[in-house]
Amino acid sequence: MATRSLSARTPFHHDSLSQWQSVSILSGAAIMLSLAMGMRQSLGLFMQPITRDIGISAADFAFALAVQNIVWGIAQPFAGALVDKFGTRFIALFGGLLYAAALIITAYADAAWMITISSGAMIGVALACTTSGIAAKIAAKVVRPERRSLAFGLVSAAGSIGTFFCAPLAQGVIQASGWQMAMFAFVALAAAMLPAAMMGGRADKVPVDAMPGAAETMRSTLAEARRHGGYIVMAAAFFVCGLQLVFLTTHLPTFLADCGADPMLSAQALAVIGAFNVFGSWLFGWLGDRYHKPMLLGLIYLLRSAAIALYFTLPVSSASTLVFAAIMGTLWLGVIPLVNGLVAQIFGIRYLATLTGIAFFSHQVGSFLGAWAGGVIYDVLGSYTLAWQLAAGIGAAAGVMQLFMNTRPTERVLAAQRAAVAAE
Repeated sequence: MATRSLSARTPFHHDSLSQWQSVSILSGAAIMLSLAMGMRQSLGLFMQPITRDIGISAADFAFALAVQNIVWGIAQPFAGALVDKFGTRFIALFGGLLYAAALIITAYADAAWMITISSGAMIGVALACTTSGIAAKIAAKVVRPERRSLAFGLVSAAGSIGTFFCAPLAQGVIQASGWQMAMFAFVALAAAMLPAAMMGGRADKVPVDAMPGAAETMRSTLAEARRHGGYIVMAAAFFVCGLQLVFLTTHLPTFLADCGADPMLSAQALAVIGAFNVFGSWLFGWLGDRYHKPMLLGLIYLLRSAAIALYFTLPVSSASTLVFAAIMGTLWLGVIPLVNGLVAQIFGIRYLATLTGIAFFSHQVGSFLGAWAGGVIYDVLGSYTLAWQLAAGIGAAAGVMQLFMNTRPTERVLAAQRAAVAAE
């Protein structure tokens, strides 16, 4: 009776965990995600010094980041399936070690193919093992259902805390000691991901509650997802999310350099994005527990597209860039807690990492095009005008699609919910 009363008073942790245990596990997941995403979102700062020093084009560097994103997308469902079957700890440790190795190879790179393999393919696999899909599974296991969207939002916010200090750190070291030393600074951050992975991996000991009467297998769950129209719409809209965000993180520094801005402005803009996303991820996680998630997702896509169109149309200044960064930061990763929350709501959490990983593949196809096509358009036309016009236009279309998404849980989940109500 005492345990049941405590759980009722503190709904932010699982019945089998104390509040301190839940907080420490979530902190490990958040730190791991923060460092992985912070470094990844700061790689655009290396474009100009790397292309200048080793004699490759902007399109070559952009292609490497595009490969990173598509490999991340391809690897994420497999990493998610391994996590759902074997747990998070060893997958996350492998990801941290691979991340460090990739950064070391990048620091010694002297050709485009080395950048593509290291900062492209290797970091792509490392991200699949250390970021939102794995962190979401950890959060889903250690918090109670009524607080899941908020927990997803808090963990997602950690991804931007990393950008808040990784971007200025990278730019400062690049200016003071060169881009190779900045890469080795990132190697030290990758090493710090390992103890964080150990902390977050303690979620593996928390059992997943079985659904009464539900014969749930990965095969049956994948079949449900394939037939669910709302899941398909959400995954398609997620494509646009990836395109918009990676286009900005990859090409904003070069765009600002073309405008004659101080090189530190791009790092400041990325830091502002990171700082405001802490608030935005928490906000949309909190709202997701209270309001219609597809409405919130549609609003994010529509507001992002409006902000992109307005910023690239008006004259660029330090003030307009930082205001734009603040708006985009508020809307940056707010999608993640809403998507994770919808998957958990529709399908349950047993195969959450697998299903979010499949949706994330769509996101990363968009990321591939955002990074690579942005570089191609810039090389061919000498400006980013067509790229931002496309990013804004398809973002608006995705926002409208998302507003009308079907959110009905599967028959299996509905039956389990009815059985749980009857048992009470």
